[in-house]
Amino acid sequence: MEEINLIIDTTKESMESSLKHLESAFNKIRAGRANPLMLQNILVEYYGTPTPLSQVANISVPDGMTLSIQPWEKSTLSAIEKAIFQSNLGFTPNNNGENIIINIPPLTEERRKDLVKQAKAECENSKVGIRKARQEANADIKKIESASEDEKKNGEEQIQSLTDKYVKLAEEHLSHKEKEIMTV
Repeated sequence: MEEINLIIDTTKESMESSLKHLESAFNKIRAGRANPLMLQNILVEYYGTPTPLSQVANISVPDGMTLSIQPWEKSTLSAIEKAIFQSNLGFTPNNNGENIIINIPPLTEERRKDLVKQAKAECENSKVGIRKARQEANADIKKIESASEDEKKNGEEQIQSLTDKYVKLAEEHLSHKEKEIMTV
């Protein structure tokens, strides 16, 4: 029974990880409001090394539709601006010599629908990860020779209830993100 509990704990961690990945993916999908996380994947050429933007500048949100990027060193302004252009996020950085201002354009209805599709795809990927964890756990449980059939069945039922719980959480996250994207 101890082996089964260990498998259940490992599976729960794996499902939790899938949900965390989903939350991270949702943070990258913009919902019309400025958010520093929109720029989290931008790498700036800093002394010959690709460096995350957040490590070479302070990113703030002066208002709901504007991002302000204040570099630690003024010499990195052009490199930051270039990295933002090359990121294909659809932002136009304005360099005023002191910092970079990005005005976030309002989302069109069509773009909102595309973002919802993207969010649904991310949610589906998360659910696939959760189901894969269930499948692996059930296979591991079946391999345990020291457990009785009842213990194995009980373990599989616990795995299924975990799966149902995490799939439901993923769908709740999607519902919340969808509402956020579609709110004008």
